[in-house]
Amino acid sequence: MILKREFTFDAAHFLPDYHGKCEKLHGHTYRGAIYIEGVPDEEGMVMDFVELKELIQEKILSKLDHACLNDIIRQPSAEYIALWIWREISPFINDGVRALKHVQVWESPKSSVLIDEKDFKDFCDRLEALS
Repeated sequence: MILKREFTFDAAHFLPDYHGKCEKLHGHTYRGAIYIEGVPDEEGMVMDFVELKELIQEKILSKLDHACLNDIIRQPSAEYIALWIWREISPFINDGVRALKHVQVWESPKSSVLIDEKDFKDFCDRLEALS
């Protein structure tokens, strides 16, 4: 079973390694989603939505909301933002009973990236170099 929790944050960024209008400072209202796979516990929940909301606030939104993302990730594309979110939140979700399945980040209503554990493993070295 997979549960999903969505969230939004406002942030500014620029893409220094990109040539085009996005290389200049600009902002987005980002939308994100955390997908967690697991088996419902004796209370019937894969994870308590209140607990997940608080975890997202503490580990993600408190750092990204109303921030200049370049202060956190040198090349803050939607892809690297998703990888950063995975790195920040997965240790608090993966417990042997439940696991982080996907992280999705929308830069606009029609444009998003969806990553899974394989993506994180394949690209986490790049993220470390950019953080």
